[in-house]
Amino acid sequence: MTAGATIDRDAIIAALSQVIDPELHRSVTDLEMVRDVELDGGLVTVTIALTVAGCPLRSSFEDQVRTVLMPLPGVEATAVRFDVMTPEEKHALSGRLRGGVSERSKGIRIDKATRVIAVASGKGGVGKSSLTVNLAAAFSRLGLRTGIIDADVYGYSIPHMLGISQRPVVVDDLIVPPVKGDLKLMSIGFFLDENGPVMWRGPMLHRALEQFLSDVHWGQLDMLVVDMPPGTGDVSISLGQLLPRAEAVIVTTPQPAAQQVAIRAAMMAQKTNMRLLGVIENMSYLVGTGQEVFGSGGGQSLADECKVPLLGSIPLDPLLRECGDLGEPVVWEHPESEAARAIVAAAEAIVATKREQGVGIVKPLTVLK
Repeated sequence: MTAGATIDRDAIIAALSQVIDPELHRSVTDLEMVRDVELDGGLVTVTIALTVAGCPLRSSFEDQVRTVLMPLPGVEATAVRFDVMTPEEKHALSGRLRGGVSERSKGIRIDKATRVIAVASGKGGVGKSSLTVNLAAAFSRLGLRTGIIDADVYGYSIPHMLGISQRPVVVDDLIVPPVKGDLKLMSIGFFLDENGPVMWRGPMLHRALEQFLSDVHWGQLDMLVVDMPPGTGDVSISLGQLLPRAEAVIVTTPQPAAQQVAIRAAMMAQKTNMRLLGVIENMSYLVGTGQEVFGSGGGQSLADECKVPLLGSIPLDPLLRECGDLGEPVVWEHPESEAARAIVAAAEAIVATKREQGVGIVKPLTVLK
């Protein structure tokens, strides 16, 4: 660095375009969050307007500003001040965030290019939510922009499995989902008292899911993974109505009794105009021993009955449970483990399936003569 070098304000602004809001995943200059830049000798002080006071991710801004500005000629130190956006600024920010997303249907602000994968099961206890988290983490690891909706409203658990405790940020009428790594998450658990029960009837559940699809800022996603409640209840029907081009993956265990129940979830997916992608068999065998604790053949039998492929067989691995309790997906923490490799292979199989266009209710056009 040249002693006494003059700091170029334009270079400062250009460098700040590399500072990314960790929640919104956009540059602070693109979002017009930079309120002021002050130069005092070699000290550069940047004022950033946040959506809410007391943002838990302030240190990320400070670290990023220091990283991008310190290499510039004349810069000897950096400081970051924080302010809060006015209602007018939040409204303008909301408009900028909504831009660039082509809605797939009226009121649903999920981009048309986003694949929606509904992970379903016939009953609870088959590891559906653990697989949802790790499939989403695997998609992200494959370079796909991924979000998760925890639609298992009565048994929501994904915030814990991802170690996310912060609540969503509201920008004007837009909800910004919390982020873990590159994963965006929305769950009913964010809006309830700690571990409180959900005591809602069907119409309220439909409205909650509708809000997750219409009022949440998902941005540009490649994959949106939905953790469905087990069985064939209200939420399954609602998702079929709101997203008729969603694609379903059915999770089962190897035992025939589980397979016989899972067929109901498969039939439900088809009746609600979802495309059935395939079956994942969970807890296929015990890692290290190969012991088939829950029997064998259920996943393949279900796939054969539904005339879809068996996308993967995931072993029963204690690491999967341990990582879930720690809030870290096993495919990130232990990518070399047998369970992680099997889940990534299943995610690759899902990605490899060709997406069908026009799935759902199709009405023939009138021929004009």
